[in-house]
Amino acid sequence: MKFEYQARTKSGDIKKGVIEAVSKMAAIDLLHKNELFPTIIKEEKKGKGLNTELKIFERVSSKEVVIFTREIAIMIESNVPPAKALEALGEQMSNRSFKEKIFKVSADIREGVTLSKAFSKYPNIFSTFYVNMLRSGEISGTLPEVLRKVADHLENEYYIKTKTMGAMIYPIVVLVVFAIIFTVVVVYIIPGLVEVLEISGAELPLVTKIVIGLSIFVVNYWWAVLLILIGIASFVNYYPKTKEGKQVTDAILLKVPVLGNFQKNIYMNRFAENLATLLSSGKPITEALEVTADLIGNNVYREIILQARDGVVKGQKISDCLVNHPKHISPLFVQMVAVGESTGKISETLMNVVRFYKTEIETFVDSISDIIEPVLILGLAGMVGLLVAAVFLPLYQIGGTLG
Repeated sequence: MKFEYQARTKSGDIKKGVIEAVSKMAAIDLLHKNELFPTIIKEEKKGKGLNTELKIFERVSSKEVVIFTREIAIMIESNVPPAKALEALGEQMSNRSFKEKIFKVSADIREGVTLSKAFSKYPNIFSTFYVNMLRSGEISGTLPEVLRKVADHLENEYYIKTKTMGAMIYPIVVLVVFAIIFTVVVVYIIPGLVEVLEISGAELPLVTKIVIGLSIFVVNYWWAVLLILIGIASFVNYYPKTKEGKQVTDAILLKVPVLGNFQKNIYMNRFAENLATLLSSGKPITEALEVTADLIGNNVYREIILQARDGVVKGQKISDCLVNHPKHISPLFVQMVAVGESTGKISETLMNVVRFYKTEIETFVDSISDIIEPVLILGLAGMVGLLVAAVFLPLYQIGGTLG
C-alpha cells in the first residue's frame, strides 16, 4: 500500500511525499528510520484511470507462483524472517495484484497470523496442497525444507503443463490458417464463380455443388453460423464447469484413443507426486489422500482416491484398494505402491513412479509433435486441394467446351 505523508525533519523543515509499506504503522516506522517525523499520513487515493480498472483483470500465473515459492524457500532457509522475506519479494514483483496480496500476507504475519493461515486467504493462488504443506512445515519446524518440496512439485507441474501446451500450439495455428483460407474461398471466391457457371450452363462436379451450397448458406445465413459457433464455444466452455458436465467430460476424455492413455499418465503422475510430497512432510495417510483427491483435477480419479482413503480408514492397504481399478490405475503403479507399503518407504517409492510417468509424458509429447506435423500438413493440403478443385474443375470444363 502507498501512503501520502507530511513530515518534519530534525531541523524542523517540512517534507511531503509518498511511501510504500504494508500498513500505516509500518510506514511510520520507515519514516522514523529516515529521521522523518510524520504530522499527517494517509493512504494514497487510487486513481480512476484505465490502469486502475485493468488491475481487476490481473491474474497470477503458475510461473509466478513457482518463482515466488522458490525464492521464499531460499530466504527463509537463510534465516530471513517470513514477514521481511515477503516484503522484499513483494517489492520486486511487477504483477500488482500478486504484490498487493503478498504485502497483505506479510501484514497478517506481523500481527501474529501463521504463514499457512495467511496464505489460505487466497485459494486461487495458493492451493489446498500448498497450504497443507505449509501447515505441516510449521508444525514440524521444517518450513524451509517443506517449501523446497513445494517448489519442486510446482516446477514439475508447470513443466508438464507447458510441455503439453507447447505441443498444441502448432496444430492450433494450422487449423486457424485453414479456417481463414476456407472463409476467404467460400465467402469471396465461390459467389463470383457461381455467376460465371450460371451463364455457361455447364454440368458441375459434385465437389463444386457441395462447396457452392455451403457458400450460399454461409453468405445468406452468416448470423446462424455465428450463433452456432457461439453456442458450441459456450457449451464447450461452460458445460464441463457444471457438476454433471465435469463428471461426464472427465470420463469421456479418459476413453479417447491415444489421448486417453496420455491423460491417465498425467493423473497418475499427479496422484503419485501430491501423495508423496504430502506424506514426506508428515501428513497422515488419510489426510494426504483427501488433499490429493481434491487436487487431482479429474472426478474419476478423485472417486478412486477417496475410495482408497475410505479403505485405509477400515484398515486396508492403498495398493489393495487401487488394484480394483485396472482401467485407470496401471499395474506398475499398484505394484510400486505395494512395495512402498511393505518397505515403509512409500513416499520415496512414489517419487520413483513420478519420475517414470514424467518420462512417459515427455516421450509422448515429443512423439506426438513429430507425428502431428506431417499429418496436419497433409490434411491441410488435402482440404485446400478440394477447394481448389471445386473452383477450377468447372472452369476447366467450360474452357474445354468453348474450345
